[in-house]
Amino acid sequence: ELYSTEEADLVVKMPYTMSSARRISKVTGIKQDRVKVLLDNLCSKGLVMDLHIRRSYLYMPSPLIIGIFEFTMMRTRGELNSKAWAELFHQYLNKDLYEANFGNGKWTTLMRTIPHESVITNGDHVEVLDYESATRLVEKANKFSVGICSCRHEKLHIGEKQCDIPLEKCSSFGTAADYLIRNGLAREVSKTEMLENIEHSRENALVLNADNVKKNITYICHCCKDCCNTLRGISKFGYPRTIVTSNFIAEMDLDKCTGCGKCSRACPINAIEMLKIENPTTDKPKKKRDPRIDKSICLGCGVCALKCESGSMALIKRDKRVFTPENTFERVILMSLDRGTLQNQIFDNPQSMTQEFMRGFLGGFLRLTPVKKALLSETLRSSFLDFMKTGVKRQGKNHVLDI
Repeated sequence: ELYSTEEADLVVKMPYTMSSARRISKVTGIKQDRVKVLLDNLCSKGLVMDLHIRRSYLYMPSPLIIGIFEFTMMRTRGELNSKAWAELFHQYLNKDLYEANFGNGKWTTLMRTIPHESVITNGDHVEVLDYESATRLVEKANKFSVGICSCRHEKLHIGEKQCDIPLEKCSSFGTAADYLIRNGLAREVSKTEMLENIEHSRENALVLNADNVKKNITYICHCCKDCCNTLRGISKFGYPRTIVTSNFIAEMDLDKCTGCGKCSRACPINAIEMLKIENPTTDKPKKKRDPRIDKSICLGCGVCALKCESGSMALIKRDKRVFTPENTFERVILMSLDRGTLQNQIFDNPQSMTQEFMRGFLGGFLRLTPVKKALLSETLRSSFLDFMKTGVKRQGKNHVLDI
């Protein structure tokens, strides 16, 4: 549905990491002029990413998420077969995919929740850092785009969109916004429009999920519990690590609570259950139920507090700060190690027999449970990432550290 035979032939032969058109031509054996034509067409369909870094364009095959699914369902030009694509993606986004990517103890992932700042309690001089604040992320960016939400678009075509949230909500910044705008996958907007988009999400109690990094954050998703495939990974399939929590967590003041249940109905992952009160107090004889928060999965999004009219629900600081990778390079390295694919980032040429051997050799070593656990541990993680950065610099690939 998405690729011509010639395009598919190019993509399966491309290096796994960002490369110039010249290198892609050399690796694939396709003439550079033809490679450039194919790459431009693939980028316009979101099947290949082209990022402008250090005055030149570098290309890499789009991952499924965030990539092929989102960009396909964001397309607004060309020959569109959105209903057929939506049905195919719906079939593919099943429990097996969530198990492969988020099961078996995997802890690093693409997205993290940003709290709604208005419902964070002011106790203990709570500090909200820049990368935790949606408005501050917008203020620091210099280019903005808004496009169609891929999840809502998919749900619309399969008849499961129950919300009244508009399709055009997906927010991107910086290099991601530049890519989407150039390829007709989103429209450029002003900083004011972007802030209005975030305010609309607050008013409609949507979950804000962002790039799981501290620097060069590229997007914010505005998610509802009915449509978002990432939230459904938790609520429907039971994989809590599909999204990294914020550094805050929901807290209930039962003395203020009226037992209305609005927080429970609003929670995007069904983490709040209303329990029957066996012995109601004399001062609140009409109160029949109390909310119980499952803090093992609470995202710390603040949606429950936005819906709470009694002021009894709020976000408080978690006891332990959640780990967030410094930038996209660190996130990709940690996610690849966690999923047993780091060897593809190091030996990225699928056409080289030598590299194929090295991928098998190194991959077998890195997949050993003691090795993976050690490198991902707090003790060795920083040293391991520094080692990887040094290796990248020695290969002359400093550009990947800019992302």
